[in-house]
Amino acid sequence: MATKPMTKTQLVAALAEEMDTDKKSAGAALEAVCDLITREVSGGGAVTLPGVGKIYCRERPERMVRNPATGEQFKKEADKVVKMTIAKALKDSVNG
Repeated sequence: MATKPMTKTQLVAALAEEMDTDKKSAGAALEAVCDLITREVSGGGAVTLPGVGKIYCRERPERMVRNPATGEQFKKEADKVVKMTIAKALKDSVNG
């Protein structure tokens, strides 16, 4: 049922075919998009990919957590986590 995720090489090849260009240009385009998303989200912003979803950074407060192996509780410092909200169009296309 579950298939392996598409590798970067496969993604670049598919992108090159879709754009009707060479793999080098498609790879550069993919790198540029990834760099833009990384830069924007790490700076506290958000990026919306139409039809796919929204990628954003959320701050988590300081909290008490438990080590499942020992049961010991300790305080975890506040941190940031990257989240993604999936677009309704993508959900609908997956669910038919």
